Amino acid sequence: MVSRFVRPSPTAALILYTLLLRLALPLALARLYWRGLRVPAYRHRVGERLAWGAPAPRAGIWIHAVSVGEVQAAEPLIRSLLERAPSRRILVTTTTPTGAARLRALFGDAVSHRYTPFDLPGILERFLDRIRPRLAIVMETEIWPNTLNLCARRGIPVVLANARLSERSARGYARLAGLTRATLERFALIAAQADADAQRFIALGANPRRVRVMGSIKFDLSQPADLPARAREMRRLWCERRPVWVAASTHEGEDGPLLEAHRRVLERIPNALLVLVPRHPERFEHVAALVERHGLSLVRRSRHDACRDETAVFLGDTMGELPIFLAAGDAAFIGGSLVPTGGHNPLEAAAAGVPVATGPHTFNFAAIMDLLVREGAAARIESADALADLLIEWLTDAERRANIGARGQRVIARNRGALVRLIDLIEGVVGKSPDSGDPPQAII
Repeated sequence: MVSRFVRPSPTAALILYTLLLRLALPLALARLYWRGLRVPAYRHRVGERLAWGAPAPRAGIWIHAVSVGEVQAAEPLIRSLLERAPSRRILVTTTTPTGAARLRALFGDAVSHRYTPFDLPGILERFLDRIRPRLAIVMETEIWPNTLNLCARRGIPVVLANARLSERSARGYARLAGLTRATLERFALIAAQADADAQRFIALGANPRRVRVMGSIKFDLSQPADLPARAREMRRLWCERRPVWVAASTHEGEDGPLLEAHRRVLERIPNALLVLVPRHPERFEHVAALVERHGLSLVRRSRHDACRDETAVFLGDTMGELPIFLAAGDAAFIGGSLVPTGGHNPLEAAAAGVPVATGPHTFNFAAIMDLLVREGAAARIESADALADLLIEWLTDAERRANIGARGQRVIARNRGALVRLIDLIEGVVGKSPDSGDPPQAII
């Protein structure tokens, strides 16, 4: 007898998914409490994740951006929407407190914020009853079956903006092929960053007529007018004539190797300074202790002390200042790439005109990194030792640094324009049913 595995229907898979999520809800709430022991903000406003408490404000547009990176990516989109229709109310949901803090720093009270509700029907019904959006925009790679299903029932078009899908993520979604296909079909528009992303979405079941290759709106980043002045002020704090490299958005498992790389740099360039910026604030104390265990002298940004001649490491233990650190540095390493996290956005560093290095794991920004490397604006290294060798080359050759930095700025200039294309298509899907079968068209 040959046994055959029968895949559940999309409806059955959605029911099973919802049941498992209901069972996991107490664990999710317990995890918030546990994280709140280190970062108290996770314990605040928990009711919003259940659509309880103070009612969410009504908003014509609901934008979901998971954390800091997605909020940063959404910034040009949000600013454009506010400029086109200043009276149009926008609600942004985030999953993390750091995302919420970054949103407030960028927009103040110009947009509303709530924490993202759990993807359960009852919770989402309460949430949608309160905000009543005409359009939902999801940033990058958030695919929530019940959210898409309920928005479709209510005739709320959902756009997956700046969409990216790595090979690894695509393999994961393929394990739930029926549910993934049914969910992707609910999107009114999938605005993919690159052709490879678009093809992966289509292979998983997205309607090809609703998938567009837009490029990345991250190329449309705007820098504050006072950034150069603030960077000069930061540079004075570090000691202006010192060679400085910035290790940005580092993750657990990277800081130790990066500190060892800095030791090697110091052997050749004794006055070099490492600006070390952990990705998550709950790791600030741990990283500070790690620097001290490595026997390196430390200054912490949160204490507003100036660097001394013997200071080896400046710890960026504040929020929202990474663009200033990058603009003030001579070279940058983008974290999340020595460990298999997938890397973070290298474009802020490239826009600052500094050479960019990453580790081998850059699948979250594969197309962007491939482009920067191909154009000679960035380099991938396989190990911390290789990073040390590269940094020594860069920090001892100002002309080479300037040439690499200029290439990065040219890459950004040539690839702007995705935001305009995305806005045009978003205008086209407002009011259209995601079940209509018609491709979105530009309606301004």
